[in-house]
Amino acid sequence: MFDIDKWQEILATIKKNKMRTFLTGFSVAWGIFMLMILLGSGNGLSNGVASNFMNDAVNAMWIWTGETTIPYQGMKSGRSIQFHNEDQDLVRKVAGIGVSSGRYFMGNTRYSYGKESGEYTTITCQPELIKVENIILKEGRFINEIDLAQKRKVIVLGTDIKTALFKDSTAIGEYVNINKVPFKVVGISAEPGSTRNRNAYMPVSTAQMIFGGNNRLHNLTVTINATTLEESKAIEEQVRNVLARKHKFDPKDEGALGVFNKLEAYIQTMKIFQAIKIFIWIIGIGTLIAGIVGVSNIMLIVVKERTKEIGIRKAIGASPSSVIGLILLESIMITTIAGYIGLVLGTGLMELINYFMVQSAAAAAAAGAVASDQGGNNTMFLNPTVDITIAIYSTLLLIVAGAIAGYIPAKRAASIRPIAALRDE
Repeated sequence: MFDIDKWQEILATIKKNKMRTFLTGFSVAWGIFMLMILLGSGNGLSNGVASNFMNDAVNAMWIWTGETTIPYQGMKSGRSIQFHNEDQDLVRKVAGIGVSSGRYFMGNTRYSYGKESGEYTTITCQPELIKVENIILKEGRFINEIDLAQKRKVIVLGTDIKTALFKDSTAIGEYVNINKVPFKVVGISAEPGSTRNRNAYMPVSTAQMIFGGNNRLHNLTVTINATTLEESKAIEEQVRNVLARKHKFDPKDEGALGVFNKLEAYIQTMKIFQAIKIFIWIIGIGTLIAGIVGVSNIMLIVVKERTKEIGIRKAIGASPSSVIGLILLESIMITTIAGYIGLVLGTGLMELINYFMVQSAAAAAAAGAVASDQGGNNTMFLNPTVDITIAIYSTLLLIVAGAIAGYIPAKRAASIRPIAALRDE
């Protein structure tokens, strides 16, 4: 197999038919190149969507109220349903519920400090919200239980609010006026998946007391202890049933009670991407097969052209195995070199794209935008690289397939009778 004469003969044949060899190799290289591009793009899309889901806890659930759309127990539709503090206590008792946070909407809120002012979003919440929304603390602390119990006038500012009001000076410990009421700044936060950190966080009990909320809540945010779609749906159904009994509406009335189950959305989205990955593999493998067929066809032509030569070899005593080996080696050589080139170009291009994406994110951070470590950016494309193990296995599979493609015409050549081969024109 490692006979120098054989390799010299193979190289001579390749040099003699440069264009044919190039086109054969190109079809193989293109197949593995496209497979790497397709797999990398599929991974990039999947990673991007998964990253966006991770901006909040994957097992988060948001619950809000509306108006009934279905008559229930003699009561007409169109009744307004409202949450209060006791509703959160009921939800917390549902089996499978983890942490929870209630929210009271304040509407537009004006912040001012010294000569600086602006309107920003105030999210009234409880300490557990930081676990639900994966809020990143840049300085100080978040809302705690003591703030909640004592209805303290404290606030956690988003990084954009801090920059607008305080510029480069320290904000922690200072007081900002929110709708003309002074609040002490206890923390600076960043929002995962956002480049506009214009939200501030206030204890919900403080907002209810100062801004006329009484014990009113507009929505509830919870995490659920579930890992499957069935488990999450079961917990959602329990929550609906509990709140429907309390407020007397049909549990199936989605107008009365709205629920966004993030785990359900995540699982369904990942299933879609699994289907996309399978489709990508089918296309990629089809491209590889086209290259392999090309190798097989070229080897058939090689055998046809060298029929008389093969006859002479067999007439002077060449064994069938030596004939098979010669043609097989040529097929393997072309497939291996072309496959390696396609592998390097495909994975290299994906790594290059990933490099420029990382550099772009770093440049955005240096320019003052919020990058991944400061909350990240919403993206649909992230880390479009291919697992090197998959890449290597794909190339090895291509080489084996190329060898099989070459073996078929080689076997045919070995079966030719010398006298018939010598008569071939």
